[in-house]
Amino acid sequence: MATAREIMTGGTECVGEKESVLEAAKKMTGLGVGALPICGTDNKLKGMLTDRDIVTKVLGAGKDPADCTAGELAQGEAVTIGADDRAEEILRTMTRHKVRRLPVIDGHTLVGMVATADVARSLPDPDVGYLIEALSTD
Repeated sequence: MATAREIMTGGTECVGEKESVLEAAKKMTGLGVGALPICGTDNKLKGMLTDRDIVTKVLGAGKDPADCTAGELAQGEAVTIGADDRAEEILRTMTRHKVRRLPVIDGHTLVGMVATADVARSLPDPDVGYLIEALSTD
């Protein structure tokens, strides 16, 4: 079975932990993505920021996205996958943590992102169906 490096979408951009949520939203719009990794000044992954986070934790809470930083929305340690981890581990990790996107790490360096769409393009239908079902249940 394929590895994360073979399945991932490369060239993933980060939003800096000190950048405003407004800047992050603009970056998401420009890139046409619904999530961005949050990277610290040390270039280490601090978390993930999703469009849903922006809506629920900023706009829905009545906060100004220009006054909130991406780092304020980082929660705990980001769920990641190693670049050389096999597809089975991608499925297990996505299912266990109920995430639709996994940053791909090579050592401490962010090298890409595996999303459910990448998995759907790369793996057999039964595996993809299992993943989608697992992510869709509460």
